[in-house]
Amino acid sequence: MRATHQPAETIRFGVFEVDLRAGELRKHGAKIKLQDQPFQILRILLEHSGEVVARDDLQKQIWPADTFVDFDHGLYNAIKRLREALGDTAETPHYVETLPKRGYRFIGPLNGHQNMSVPEDPPEKHSPLKTSVKFRSGRLFAAAAVALAAGAAAFALDFGGVRSRLFAGSNPPAIRSLAVLPLQSLSAEASQEYFADGMTDALITNLAQIGSLKVISRTSTMRYKKSNKPLPEIAQELGVDGIVEGTVQRSGDRVRITAQLIYAPMDKHVWANSYDRDARDVLSMESDIAEGIATEIRAKLTPFEKTRLSGARPINLGAFEAYLQGNYHLTLAQDLEYQNGQQATMRSELGVAQDFFERAISEDPNFAPAYVGLADAWSIGPVGGLGPEKVREALKKALQLDPELAEAHLALGSLEFLRFWNWAEAEREIKRAIELNPNFADAHAGYADFLDSMSRFEEGMREYLRAQELDPGHYAPQPNPFFTRRQFDKAIEMDRNDISRHAFGPYPHWDLAGNYQAKGMHDEEIQEWETALRLFGYDDLATAMQRGFNSGGYEGALREWAQGMGKARAQGENVPSFVLATAYTYLGDRDHAFAWLEKAYAERDPALQGLKVEATWDSLRPDPRFQDLVRRIGLP
Repeated sequence: MRATHQPAETIRFGVFEVDLRAGELRKHGAKIKLQDQPFQILRILLEHSGEVVARDDLQKQIWPADTFVDFDHGLYNAIKRLREALGDTAETPHYVETLPKRGYRFIGPLNGHQNMSVPEDPPEKHSPLKTSVKFRSGRLFAAAAVALAAGAAAFALDFGGVRSRLFAGSNPPAIRSLAVLPLQSLSAEASQEYFADGMTDALITNLAQIGSLKVISRTSTMRYKKSNKPLPEIAQELGVDGIVEGTVQRSGDRVRITAQLIYAPMDKHVWANSYDRDARDVLSMESDIAEGIATEIRAKLTPFEKTRLSGARPINLGAFEAYLQGNYHLTLAQDLEYQNGQQATMRSELGVAQDFFERAISEDPNFAPAYVGLADAWSIGPVGGLGPEKVREALKKALQLDPELAEAHLALGSLEFLRFWNWAEAEREIKRAIELNPNFADAHAGYADFLDSMSRFEEGMREYLRAQELDPGHYAPQPNPFFTRRQFDKAIEMDRNDISRHAFGPYPHWDLAGNYQAKGMHDEEIQEWETALRLFGYDDLATAMQRGFNSGGYEGALREWAQGMGKARAQGENVPSFVLATAYTYLGDRDHAFAWLEKAYAERDPALQGLKVEATWDSLRPDPRFQDLVRRIGLP
C-alpha cells in the first residue's frame, strides 16, 4: 500500500460525510452509529480512494500482532457493518468493492466530484422494512403514501422542528425484551463446545437479573443453535424485539467474546463490541457485556442490580472448567430422560456430571454453583443412600457461600416443597429466586405449581403465564395448570401440543391419559397409557393392558396395569406408590388406593403435594381417610 496522502478533516461522498477528527459518519447531516473498527476501515479506504487496500495492511493497522482475535471473522464482520451503515452490498457495491483474495477498494466519488453512474443515495435493496411492506394490504400502501407525503413536506419546511429533532441525534430503537442465541465457538477444538454453552448461560443469567427487561430462557433459545432461520423470524417465535448473538474463542488462558445486539424486527445492528480477557476474568467480562447492552438500550437498573452486575470476581479456572463440563453433561442427561431406551446412557451422563461437580468442589471448595450442580445431579438420578437430606445439605452450603444465587434458592425451595412439605419455607425460597432473577422461567413455573397445590389458583395462573412468556412453547417441563382447574379440553390441547413437538418423551402421554380418564374417554385413555408404558420401557405391560381391554373392557385393562406395576415394584423396579394408588382409584377400589397412598405418605412421595387439588383423587375426597391424609401432610 502506498504512503497515505494528507486527507481533509472532513470527507464527503454521495449523501455521506466523514468527520475524521470527531470519528463520526453522517448521512444528510445526521450521525450514523458506526463502531470503531468499521470506522477505521472506512478511514483507511478513504485515504487510499481508488486503490486496493490489502487485507494484510488492514490487519496491521487495526489488529496489531499481539491482539487476540480471529482476523478473518473480525474483518468480515467489520466490513459487513460498514456496508450496512452505507446501505451498500457486496454484490452491487457503490462504495466498498471486494477484490477476492486481495483486499478492498473505495470506489465512490469524493468531496462533490460525482460519478454520474453512482446514485446519490444507493438503493437499499435488502432493507427489511421494504421487504416486509410487500405483505401489507393495498389500503396500507395508500395510507403510507399519504403519510410519507405529509412527512416529506413537514421535513422540507421543518414544521414543528421535525427535521431539527430528527437530526439532533440518533436514538436506538426501543428494546424491552431479549433473547440470547447460543454463542458460536470459534475454537479449533470441538471439545470446547461446552465452554461456549457455558458463556451463553452466563450472559443469559446476567441479563435476566435486570428486572426491567424480559429475557427468554436458555431452554427456548438453545434450540436455535446452528439454526439458519432469519433473526426476525426467531424473534417473532420468541416474542422479543432484541436478539443478542456472538462468538467465543479460547486460546490457552485467553478468552475473546464478540457480542452484537440486533433490533430484530428490522434486522438492524444496534450495538457490538469485543472483549478480550484472561479466562479467570470471564465472569466479569460477561457482566461487562450485560452492562454494555443494558446501557445501549437504556434499561433501568436498580442500585442492587448495578451492584450485582459489577460484583463478579476472578475465579479458580480449574473449578470453573469442571463446573462447565458438569453442566454440559447434566444437560445431556436431562435431555435423555425423555427419550425411550436411553435410561442407561442417562445414568452414565449423570455419573460424569457428578464427577465433574465433585472435581470443581475439590479445586475450589468455595465455588457455590458447583454445589447446586451436584444437588441437581443427585435429584435427577437415583440418590442411593444419600437421600434428600444430602441434597438439602449441598444447597445450604451453596447459599452459605453465595446468598444471592437464584438457582440455589429455587432448588432448595423445590426440595422443601416436594420432599419435606415445608410449605412456608418452600414459598420463601422460590420467591427469593424470582426476586434475584425476575426472568427465571423455571422459578415462575415452580411457583405456579406451589400456588396451585395451595389452592391459590389465580396467583398460580399468573405465574404459569409468566413462565410461558419466558419459555415460549413450553420447552422446559412445566406443570399442566388446566388439569387442576378441571379445564380438561385445554389440558388435552396442551398435552397434544407437547406430543406433536416430540417433547418430554412419555410424560405428555401419561398426562393425556389422565385427562381422557377425567372426561370418560376410556378408549383413548387406554391407548395413551399403553403408549406411555412402551416409552417407559414396559412393553410387556402395555401388551397385557391391550389384552385385558380386549377381554374385560376398561376395567380389565386397568387391572392388568395395577397388577403389572405391582409385580414390577416387587421385583425391585422404581415404581412410585402413587402410580399404583392412581390405578386402584380409577378401578374404584378404595381400600387398595388408600393402602398405596399411605405407602406414598411414608415415602414422602413428591406427587402428594397435589393431593388436595388434582382431579385424579376426586372420587376419594368424600372418604374420611382422605381428609385425614390431607391433614397429616399439612396442606392448608
